[in-house]
Amino acid sequence: MAVPKRRTTRAKRDQRRGGQRKLKAPHLAPCPQCHELKPSHRVCLNCGYYNDREAIKVEEKKK
Repeated sequence: MAVPKRRTTRAKRDQRRGGQRKLKAPHLAPCPQCHELKPSHRVCLNCGYYNDREAIKVEEKKK
């Protein structure tokens, strides 16, 4: 059975594991109702619509 000749250093080990720690940006899709970017398969927090119907009531924000 094969046995490692040398111990794997912390640097090599961490380089190998480093790719798993990368954060991915969330996928954002435009809302069909108000055209704001929102996470896909979620209720739009700007207008409250999901699948072309109102899912939650959203009060208008004053600027």
